Amino acid sequence: MSAENGTNGNPDTPAGPTPPAGPRPEPLRFFGTTWVNHDHGYAARRAGLAVGSLVVAAAACFVLRIAYDGLQIADIGGFVSLLMVVMFAVCSALAFRHTWSGFSTRPDPDRQSSLRGLLTIGFVGTLLAYFFRTFTEAPGEQLHRTEYDRAREEYEKRTTRRTRNPSKKRRRS
Repeated sequence: MSAENGTNGNPDTPAGPTPPAGPRPEPLRFFGTTWVNHDHGYAARRAGLAVGSLVVAAAACFVLRIAYDGLQIADIGGFVSLLMVVMFAVCSALAFRHTWSGFSTRPDPDRQSSLRGLLTIGFVGTLLAYFFRTFTEAPGEQLHRTEYDRAREEYEKRTTRRTRNPSKKRRRS
C-alpha cells in the first residue's frame, strides 16, 4: 500500500473495497444510507431527529406566540387575530398531512411546488410529522426500502437468467 495516495501503488485502482454491483440505496435526509442495515448510529440519529424536531417545533410555537402577542398589542381587532390563528392551524394541519403522506409515496413535483407557500406557513405541522414518524422508522424509510428492494429483485432477475451454455441446449425432434 502506498502511503502517498492510499492505493496499492496502481493509480487506476480506487482505494478501499469495491462497491457491490447492482442498484445502490438512495440516501435519506439526516440518515444517509444507514437505513438499509440500521447501522452506524441509526438509532441515535432517529432519537436525535425526534428530539430535534420537537424542540424546533416548540421554539416555533413560542415565536408564533410572540407574533400573536404583537398583534394583541397593536390592537388590530379580534377578527384579524382569529384569522391568523385559524390560518396557522389549517396550514399546519395540511402540512402535517402532506409531509406524512410523502413518507410513503413520492409527491407530485407540480403539486409540491404549488403547495410551497402553504407548507412554509405550516412548518410546525411538518416538524410534528417528522417527530411522530421517527417513532416507527426513519422518515421516508418505507418508501425507499420498497423501491430499493424492487430494484434489487429486478437486478437479480437480469443477472441470473441463464445458468448453462445455450449452445449445448438439446434440440427437440
